[in-house]
Amino acid sequence: MGMSVTISEATDQDVEQIFRLQYLCFQSEAALYGNYRIDPLVQSLDSVRQEVAADCVFVARLGDEVVGSVRGRVAEDGSAAIGKLCVHPRLQGHGIGARLLRAAESALAAQRGATRFRLSAAHRSEGGLRLYRRVGYVAVGTDKGTDGVPMIILEKAAGDYAATA
Repeated sequence: MGMSVTISEATDQDVEQIFRLQYLCFQSEAALYGNYRIDPLVQSLDSVRQEVAADCVFVARLGDEVVGSVRGRVAEDGSAAIGKLCVHPRLQGHGIGARLLRAAESALAAQRGATRFRLSAAHRSEGGLRLYRRVGYVAVGTDKGTDGVPMIILEKAAGDYAATA
């Protein structure tokens, strides 16, 4: 691609760009379901700011532009919930999503003691499901999001990271 996308931890300076990117990225998923009240589209800027401060949030940058984002948090039982993975539509298909996911997994295991990773994908988001399966996630169940969208829950053990941490 002749341009290098870097992955790093998000800072407070990235909040507005993450907020806008998330809004852009999840439009297509909302259209799939004819539901524009899905969580990533109704989340407030303040709520994104709180997540960046408290959770494990990574961004992909192309120059000064935030072109991808993911976040995760570890629950009491040692499982880490990873969510809101998004990559700018014009940069999809270049492995940025997989790199963001790896960065989050690695940090969640090494810094926050996660023993397994869990994420959920809307059952029609083929691209997301393909990516998650390719990097080792296995479907373990289904759920309905707070927005009513049927979700597939996927999990993966944090073994690979625990050993190297």
